[in-house]
Amino acid sequence: MSFAATLAAAAARTQDRLTAALADRADVPVVHAMRYALGGGKRLRAFLVLEGAAMLGVGPDRAVAAAAAVEALHAYSLVHDDLPCMDDDDLRRGLPTVHVKWDQATAVLAGDALQTLAFELLCDLALGEAAVRLDLVRRLAVASGAQGMVLGQALDIAAETAAQPLTLDQITRLQAGKTGALIRWSAEAGAVIAGADPGPLSAYAGALGLAFQIADDILDVTGDAAVAGKRVGKDAAAGKATFVSLLGLAGARARAAELVAEAEAHLRPYGAGAENLIAAARFAISRDS
Repeated sequence: MSFAATLAAAAARTQDRLTAALADRADVPVVHAMRYALGGGKRLRAFLVLEGAAMLGVGPDRAVAAAAAVEALHAYSLVHDDLPCMDDDDLRRGLPTVHVKWDQATAVLAGDALQTLAFELLCDLALGEAAVRLDLVRRLAVASGAQGMVLGQALDIAAETAAQPLTLDQITRLQAGKTGALIRWSAEAGAVIAGADPGPLSAYAGALGLAFQIADDILDVTGDAAVAGKRVGKDAAAGKATFVSLLGLAGARARAAELVAEAEAHLRPYGAGAENLIAAARFAISRDS
């Protein structure tokens, strides 16, 4: 099966789990907004969960709740990031953002509910013993909170009014939280479920997450909004320091390629079983959305 087909299969399996999780919820606007926010997307984080687990002998039926959990958490972050008080975006995945389609209050509540849904999903007994589920919950709380994603977003907002543009080291730290923390959790989850050492997968994800963000910065300069499904050119218009502004377009592409090579190197202990995760790293810097 091609990488594209494997990615699509993981996305479909994850969507089915998310749909089932919301099947019995009240017929109210906030639940409609949750379902809307969960639609579309590459599902790369879910893919990392499922493929990492598969590589270590854990089947998709056991791991899919974790894949769905990180996608619910990611969807919450996008809903809140798009709000006028944050990044102020009106387009996401080619559709109006949640606060545009409904209103800001519904967007806030839908995001809140998606976040809690993530932790509800991690209570699924299929994931393993209580200690395994608790470890997944703890790791996701750290990755998504003030030591991870929230910290990265806060640093990003602070940078908009800083007297000096961020340095390369500062941007790297920011993105390790804002983008990288959930990618790292996703890659580690399969090892946690399998009872294996998450170290190599964590190192792989560290390189992958940074490469992914560099690719996003490149797309903001070179991308087409109709293809990307979101506004492009925002960073330059805001005068924000990015990997492209600091390294140049060619330099940013070269750094992303170096990081993919690093990610692949961390997977060598797994041999042929890591083929799909290697393909994911290459996809991260070749995508157009």
